[in-house]
Amino acid sequence: KVNTMTASWGGLGVLWNKNVAYVFVRPQRYTRELIDESDHFSLNILDHETYRKELEYLGKASGRDEDKIAKSKLTLAYSNEVPYFQEADQVLICRKLSRQQITKDSFIEAGLAAKNYPTDDFHYVYVGEIEDFLVKEEI
Repeated sequence: KVNTMTASWGGLGVLWNKNVAYVFVRPQRYTRELIDESDHFSLNILDHETYRKELEYLGKASGRDEDKIAKSKLTLAYSNEVPYFQEADQVLICRKLSRQQITKDSFIEAGLAAKNYPTDDFHYVYVGEIEDFLVKEEI
């Protein structure tokens, strides 16, 4: 199974002596179920202006209900069996290292939990070791 979602929350860094990427995924997202079932995931960076319509659609529709990738008309490709989009300017291929769900007790700054999680749907944070970094000229 392959699905995609848009994600704004995440980052890059070094953790456990490894180059990592981390991404936040809400529990109700279909993508979360698929990441949980897989050892790898990809993070695709597409030009926001060029692919604005596609990104808006991918952020609203659910892969549970329809084949979002086919409807988006983006081109699916694979790197060592990990799916990514050929249209991406950069792609990070990540091996999943950890998964942790944020809790109300995780917050130190008062009000952040209530403001960002009014329905208590706290994100899962996935940390992945960056195994490959693809650049459009190389894709």
